[in-house]
Amino acid sequence: MHHFHCYSWTGQGDDQRREGERRPTSPAWSGSPLPPMRTCDWLLKPLTRAAASPQRVEHALSWLAERYQEVVPTFLYPDCEAEVGLDFRLTIARESLVGGVDVQWGFWLQAGRFATAGVVCCSPNRHAAHPCPARR
Repeated sequence: MHHFHCYSWTGQGDDQRREGERRPTSPAWSGSPLPPMRTCDWLLKPLTRAAASPQRVEHALSWLAERYQEVVPTFLYPDCEAEVGLDFRLTIARESLVGGVDVQWGFWLQAGRFATAGVVCCSPNRHAAHPCPARR
């Protein structure tokens, strides 16, 4: 059965430079809070890292919209983001998820912080043959 897992991370943007921790081949992978280099690799993290596991696209989109609204007040470049906007992002996300493509959003925030929100297609994922984290 096709479903999704939702993941988020917010932290210092410079921390993402620690690419080794963001790759599953790294010894630091399992303990690192950093988002993976490839969105599909979130599925290799423990299920406890998933913020939600919706069964329907609509629920995954609602989760994304909630994450977006949480960070709006601290956007580093709110005028630039307003040119894209939530409605457009959700339209593209819907098309992607319906087509089996993972969605990853990233935003620079004030004080050098960065936020990511991702929805990963599961069972199957078109980018990797990772097992569902709920079934490991």
